[in-house]
Amino acid sequence: MYLPRLKDLREDKDMRQKEIAGVLGIDQRVYSTYETGRRDIPLRHLITLADFYGVTLDYLVGRKPPRKV
Repeated sequence: MYLPRLKDLREDKDMRQKEIAGVLGIDQRVYSTYETGRRDIPLRHLITLADFYGVTLDYLVGRKPPRKV
């Protein structure tokens, strides 16, 4: 599943893929496949990213407009 908000949120924080991969405890190459939609992102990583960015899971996956948690 392609989640364009992953890249948008990362860029809004002026962070690199390697830094976000570090937050998740994974390699940058794996994170890159999440961001481009070549690999589905596990729920545990979605939850971590939603918490990290301060957004809801619905927002992260494109179901709702921006709203801080």
